[in-house]
Formats: sequence, structure tokens, C-alpha cells
Amino acid sequence: MGTQNPSVPPHAQSLVGGNPTRSRHRGGGVIHENTRHTTRFVVIGNHLAQHPDLSLLAIGLGVHIQSLPSGTPADIKSLTARFKEGATRISAALRELEAHGYLRRERVRTPEGRIVTRTISCNQPGAPRHRSEPARKPHADRPAPRKKRALPAVPQPASQSPALLQQATDLLAGLRRHDPRLLLSACDTAHLAPGVAAWLERDVAPAAVRHTLTTDLPPEGVRRPAALLAHRLTAQLPPPPPFRPSAAPPPPRYPLQNCEGCDRGFRAPEPGGRCRDCRSGATPPPTAPATPPARTSSTARTSPSPTGRSRPTTSRATPTDCPLLV
Repeated sequence: MGTQNPSVPPHAQSLVGGNPTRSRHRGGGVIHENTRHTTRFVVIGNHLAQHPDLSLLAIGLGVHIQSLPSGTPADIKSLTARFKEGATRISAALRELEAHGYLRRERVRTPEGRIVTRTISCNQPGAPRHRSEPARKPHADRPAPRKKRALPAVPQPASQSPALLQQATDLLAGLRRHDPRLLLSACDTAHLAPGVAAWLERDVAPAAVRHTLTTDLPPEGVRRPAALLAHRLTAQLPPPPPFRPSAAPPPPRYPLQNCEGCDRGFRAPEPGGRCRDCRSGATPPPTAPATPPARTSSTARTSPSPTGRSRPTTSRATPTDCPLLV
């Protein structure tokens, strides 16, 4: 009785730290045989799996929802079809999860205009809220506008004459009067003007150029008129006109003046000169004599008078001497 047993503890030991999971019986309890997962696993916090206020159905439903891939339906109808519990118990479990912050349900409008319920699962209710998808920007669903293609190249004239380019610009600006579909912007007109100038430079009339650009348009409509006109100006460019030697300019026509030597009239660039004959020393041609006055048809003749004086007598004209009046 006086000897003490050293293997017996001096007093009974209490629970460590008040841990409810530690059992009073050293020989019982759960034993884990853990194998490391590499695929198809999910990390669940003990704050959900061992939540003191949630029911077993709410904890199990929360674990199931957190293990689902994004986009999987998690509404009451889908969960009722998956589990044996009825809609009433599943609805109550969902409300428990919502009350403790593990679940959040929102009603949103889809791009098609429908209103749907979106279920958001939170694995840490106390963490700052963030969205897994970026905030939708205005008009995010609309496709980005395609980059406008550059217009095809057009023929270039040999000379960049301002008057020729202005004539080509006026011709392009007037196309909308013939067809409203051929309304061009200022940028497109500036791009097409050298091509029209190349046509005008090849002796093509403006009416012919206008006819080529405005006839036989597509019946379904013109989506981009500037590209169509650029194609026609390039594909239907006429050949250069045939070579024509320039005609000799006409000789200058000098004013008339009188020669200082012979007083004849001749043309010379400067006054106070001599004609060609006077300069060469040749004798100028004689001038024609003055025309004598015309004689009358009746001639005076003298006849002796009784007094010995002669008196003029007038001869009568015979019928053959008078001209016939027709």
C-alpha cells in the first residue's frame, strides 16, 4: 500500500481546448485514409462542412453546389430532379445557405430580353465580393465594326493640271444627280479625281466618262460606290489617242501700209518700209491709163446753109443703131 504505481496518472486529464471533434474515448473516432487528388476535386472550407448552425441537408447541398462547374443549373427544379428530397426541403436548405451568405440569387436580363435567375455560390461568405466575369460594357454584345478597306488604286494622269483635276472633281460631284446611289464623300472624291483626269487626258468626253460610271449598276444596290467607280476607272481605261503631229501655225497677218518708193499698198510688221519690188530694185509694173469718156451714140455733122454758113445737123439713128429692149 505504501508503494506508488508510477504508471498511473496523478489526476484525470480534461479535453484539450474544448475541441468538440475530439472524442472522450481514445480508441474510437474516425480515421482518415487520405489520397492526394490530382483531378476532379474541389476544395471545401471547414467553415461550411462543419458549420454549427446549418442543417445537414443545407451543408450537403452547399458542398454539392460548390462542386458544380460554372453554368450548371442550380434551381429548385433541377435539384429536385437530381436528389430524392422534395422541393420543400431543398427550398428550405437553399434559404439557409442564403441566410449565411453561401448562396446568392439574382434576376438578370439576357441579351435576348429574357429574365432569368442566376445562382452565385460563395465559398467564403466573409470575403470581399467580386464577380468572376468582367462588368459588361455598353453595347458589349454588338460586334466590333470592321475596319474599312482602302479603296483600289486608280490611274494617274500624266500632268497634274489644277484645271483638269477640278473638272474631274466636278464630274464626280455631279454623279449623284444621275443616280442617288453614287453619292460620294469628299475623301472618296479626292481619291477618284486623278482617275477621271486620266480619262479626260486621253481625249474622252466628259459625257462618255459619266456614261461609263453610271450605267449598268448592280440591281441589288451599291454597297460601296467609291470602290465600284475605282474598279471601273481602272478596268475600262481607254488607250491613249493616236499621235497627231501639231499643225503649223498660220502666218501672221500684218497691217496694210503704203510703200515709200512706189506708193503701192503692201503688208509689213512695221510702218515706213518699202515693198518687195522696191527692195529688190525691180521696175514696178506700169499703171493702167485712164479710161476715155464714153462717146454718145449720135454724132454732129455740118451741112451748108443757104447763107453760106455751115450748121450742125443731127443724124437720125437707124433702127439698127438702137439697142433692142427686151
